[in-house]
Amino acid sequence: MRLDKYLTECGLGSRSDVKKILKTREIKVNGQIEFSPKVNVSTADEILYKNERIEYKATRYYIMNKPAGYITATEDKKHKTVLEIFPEWVIQKNLFPVGRLDKDTEGLLLFTNDGPMSHELLSPKKHVDKIYYVEAEKNITDEDMKRLELGVDIGGYITKPSKCERVDESKINLTISEGRFHQVKKMLHAIDNCVIYLKRIKFAGLELGDLKIGEVREIDVKEIL
Repeated sequence: MRLDKYLTECGLGSRSDVKKILKTREIKVNGQIEFSPKVNVSTADEILYKNERIEYKATRYYIMNKPAGYITATEDKKHKTVLEIFPEWVIQKNLFPVGRLDKDTEGLLLFTNDGPMSHELLSPKKHVDKIYYVEAEKNITDEDMKRLELGVDIGGYITKPSKCERVDESKINLTISEGRFHQVKKMLHAIDNCVIYLKRIKFAGLELGDLKIGEVREIDVKEIL
């Protein structure tokens, strides 16, 4: 692979940005200063920028504890997007969110440039679990929880069986294996209730843990499965 392509894939910037960096003579390949963008390199080579090793990753994975007020999109002319939250160290090249959270919903959001992995996680056939912490406007009865678990009508569609765990009289952890538009909100509406606060706390094998609102962490693909 050409050095300029390698450095671009590592997130140092566009091809033109990388060529400017090379002119500063701050790139070393196997201990030697390299300023030609055309030289061929591989992942076996030691490549340093400002004496720090650059690690090439074909695929990248990050999780965010999404705050309310941001839409799950890569760009939007009217609203703030989740990509605006990323710190500078995140390599955003070809990065996209896996699924979505509503603008007013907080919690775990996965980002990657791995298309096949995203497809696996979002495929209806895979039944990947998602757990939401739900605060409702009114108390949620045991009967309400049973209805949610068996499946409710959310506008001509009966949801698949889910799991409810009581947190408080009006608070539950709701596990679903689908991702229909506004699904959790529609499910609460189906039991004559209303969501006042919603946060996704788990997705596939990922959990928020101690990740604070707005924080981002790079993860290994093994954590997802």
